[in-house]
Amino acid sequence: EPHKDPRPVSIIGLDHVLLAMPAGREDAARAFYHGLLGLQEKKKPAEIADHGGVWFETDKVKLHLGIEKDFRPARKAHPGLLVKNLQGMILRMRAAGQITGPDDILDGRLRVFVDDPFGNRLELIDHG
Repeated sequence: EPHKDPRPVSIIGLDHVLLAMPAGREDAARAFYHGLLGLQEKKKPAEIADHGGVWFETDKVKLHLGIEKDFRPARKAHPGLLVKNLQGMILRMRAAGQITGPDDILDGRLRVFVDDPFGNRLELIDHG
């Protein structure tokens, strides 16, 4: 085959996760993802800055929120975020009225589910 690349191909990592959000709610996204979860906002590239949405990134996590015209929250699909001191995060989330499900253990790790301001499901998993 003339167009076949002989080099091995493999997935080597996850660059980012994008969740949808409704238009005009960037401040609510900032309050939740930065204010409660502690993720830092990253300026979006100029080419897409006027598309709306907000990006949050740390050295290990890239979570982007993009505008979806006929927005519906992700209720089953969700990112699983590792949290240092999940118990402290649970207290913070409960104080803000954000916990949606009981704490439980999976594979020996404590986890809890929360909803972002738009109804997207997030799983927070204890990382010590």
